[in-house]
Amino acid sequence: MAKQYVSNKDETVRLFQNDFMEFWSRVHPSVPVILYLPLIVYLLYWSATQPLLSAGSIVLLLGAGWFAWTLTEYVLHRFVFHFTPRGEWQQRIFYLFHGIHHDYPNDSRRLVMPPVVSIPLAVIFYALFNWLLGKPHVAPFFAGFVFGYLCYDMIHYAVHHLPLNHGVALFLRQYHIRHHFQDSERSFGVSSPIWDYIFGTKPEQKQAESP
Repeated sequence: MAKQYVSNKDETVRLFQNDFMEFWSRVHPSVPVILYLPLIVYLLYWSATQPLLSAGSIVLLLGAGWFAWTLTEYVLHRFVFHFTPRGEWQQRIFYLFHGIHHDYPNDSRRLVMPPVVSIPLAVIFYALFNWLLGKPHVAPFFAGFVFGYLCYDMIHYAVHHLPLNHGVALFLRQYHIRHHFQDSERSFGVSSPIWDYIFGTKPEQKQAESP
């Protein structure tokens, strides 16, 4: 049986009445591009100046970083954003993370990840990848990872607000709409459905509803 996200309108009212929380939870969709596109360009430029990195290895690491993001996106969406909270404070935190988006899926200021969340996550992931890969290999890998994140945010915005009516764009839109309006325990991939197919959370073949 298809599952729906459990709405929490009372928490929404409390959030809207809190100016501090409203400020930090709403963000214009251009903000991730402004923040992270220069970082990607810098990392690729720096990578190109390193004698230990050939053009082929940069491309390979860039692709590996993007692929790592697709898995990260799936894990965060399935196990963090859809975590079942215990207690009032957990409910508020996870509702702010993702629950409010399910209650108001077309709010254009709640579609991309707020910097207050994305920047600490970026620092944590960079430290992890630097420990695993070391310099200079971490730079092109992380550039690919951040590029994947940007793709996620921009695709997420597009599927809710742009008329995507053909090809891959239409597929991604319908795929994500199923997550909102058919079964919130499936279709966790936004920029790529690959991990849903691997881990058995692909959607049932039903007609997606329009938002």
